[in-house]
Amino acid sequence: MEEPREAFSRNDGCAGDIVVEKFLVDSVKPAPHVQLACSGQCCAFPSDGNELCIWDTKDPPRQLMILKGHRQPITAVTFGSRESPLLVCSASLDCVMMWGLDECRQEELQGRLPRGTALGALLGRVLCLRLSPDDRVVAVCVKNKVLLLDLESRSPLAELDGHHGPVTAAEFCAWQSHILISVSEDRSFKVWDHRMGSLMYSSSVLTAAPLLSLLVDPRSQQLVVGCTDGQLWILSLVEGHDYRCVTHVDLRRKRESFSTRRVESEPEGGQPPSTKAPETGEETEVALPVLSLAACDCGFLSETAHCLWIGSSAGLLIFNLASFELEAVLHYKDFRSLSIQVAGSCAVASRTGSGEALCLLTSMFGNETALVEVDPAALLRSQQHPRRGPDLSVLPSSCVLPTSPLYLGLVKEKRTKPATQKHSAARSVVKDHPLVFHSKIRSSGYTAAPCATMFSPKTSFKNDGKRASKCKNNYRCKERPLESPAPSKLSRQLAMARGQALLCVQYSGDGQQLACGLANHLSLVCNADLTGKPAVLSGHDGAVGSVCWSHDGRRVLSASQDGTLRVWSVRGPELALRLGKDTFPKPVQSAQFYYIDAFILSSAGPEVQLLKHHIDTSKDDLRRSCPPPSSGWLCPTFVALQNKVATVAPGITSVFLMAR
Repeated sequence: MEEPREAFSRNDGCAGDIVVEKFLVDSVKPAPHVQLACSGQCCAFPSDGNELCIWDTKDPPRQLMILKGHRQPITAVTFGSRESPLLVCSASLDCVMMWGLDECRQEELQGRLPRGTALGALLGRVLCLRLSPDDRVVAVCVKNKVLLLDLESRSPLAELDGHHGPVTAAEFCAWQSHILISVSEDRSFKVWDHRMGSLMYSSSVLTAAPLLSLLVDPRSQQLVVGCTDGQLWILSLVEGHDYRCVTHVDLRRKRESFSTRRVESEPEGGQPPSTKAPETGEETEVALPVLSLAACDCGFLSETAHCLWIGSSAGLLIFNLASFELEAVLHYKDFRSLSIQVAGSCAVASRTGSGEALCLLTSMFGNETALVEVDPAALLRSQQHPRRGPDLSVLPSSCVLPTSPLYLGLVKEKRTKPATQKHSAARSVVKDHPLVFHSKIRSSGYTAAPCATMFSPKTSFKNDGKRASKCKNNYRCKERPLESPAPSKLSRQLAMARGQALLCVQYSGDGQQLACGLANHLSLVCNADLTGKPAVLSGHDGAVGSVCWSHDGRRVLSASQDGTLRVWSVRGPELALRLGKDTFPKPVQSAQFYYIDAFILSSAGPEVQLLKHHIDTSKDDLRRSCPPPSSGWLCPTFVALQNKVATVAPGITSVFLMAR
């Protein structure tokens, strides 16, 4: 076995701070498909088949510790949940053993051979090990079942049998310690009550490829499942959601779109990472099996970001669970000094006390095992694309043509009178007379006095040098000198909601009111001077990320992560219109009124939709209960709310613009 060595990796000599290879171990036997263990303190991996290697990642790193006790090659390794004392469990064909690392180090310092505790013997080939949050129970995935072993009594507790294929991974639920979730090659997952030994939920077949890994995220209470063909499934574990699917992600397509965005963001138009073989130059298809999933410390991105690490055979990916987009992609082949270019096994963990991440890799075709340190902040900076610029607003300079899809027939043509006719009407209201040249003839009308007087200004009122205003403005506007510094003194503040982020703010057209969108599913409308009690607009099931005022200032449009759009009447306040999830392919990111409130312009996922809508404010009970005639509307949807009837017809003049 080769001694650990430290190697610095560079991407064409210009990215030495992104990836650092901490050490490399060359063993006798390969271990391409073995469950590895990596934490913020240590990493554990098999070497020479039946030897368990422990490497302390602290600075300065301690010497490599080798634990001997297995007779057959080790197939799975895992760490305990508690940092002190830190436990490590290993499994092989002959037995499952538990090691206390503090005790093993003491025995090694005293010159004695460290010994582990055997929990079970001759169980079969173990594909996955997992310790419970309290480090009292270990789940052993053997064939198509999960065995639960008690660490204190060293006896089996339960046998969970129900899968039709080998169980590839299992995880305990952090906030419900009695729940265990397992995935299998039968392409389904199951939820168990391991204390009772009963099955709580069994899913249908998710995909055509075997499921390989899973992660239970306590922050979002979601289940993330990865399979061998690069598909990612995110399901909700919230009580009452019945494990419904939140989204399905194709990592291969996400990586292609991410590479395209990187190329478009480069000023001189770079090229995406090449997938051609160096010898033949032919295009090769790079697979992305999800080997491991781990939480990512994404403080470098933002305080509210929520990301995870995805370990694959070709590289590492940072996936955002909030936007379901890739934040960064790291390919092993792009770093020439990395010893492993194609990984067979992978384990990732964030380092304690810093934003760096540790990645333990085993080679797919060789005997090497390497520990790589990744700086995600530097990786993100090297791949960061320009942020979205300011919003673009277009004001119409003329009327819409009748052939345009924006034409509604609401604007009537106004006939203007010729200038001569207006001038004549202003002069006199008497009718025109025949033109004659004899002033003494009374029938000509020239000798008659005019019957109407011209306009005369009203001068009887007193203004005392002051100008009266029809609009009463409650705000006193003071001119600020241009050379004065920016305002720095807080005038007034209004607490919206405790512990909830304010996602969006927008003034009304007259500047009198302020609309706010919060992360706690609410929208607020308050006075611009932050006085009085705000009006609460409640009804969304997700964070409100966009608000917009109508042209007349009587309505507010709100878009939420729950996939719906809502139009509110500010005077009530009450709901006037609701567009459901069936209208949009993905949660709406932005929405606004368009063309003097005649349309709703929204963006959801890769689509931009222009929706035609109509809100009928009549109070006729008969019209509320019976929909109006379908002339002029195709497939209308009627939503009756109190004394209003709202009709929506997105299929008539809807314009879909597909974004690349």
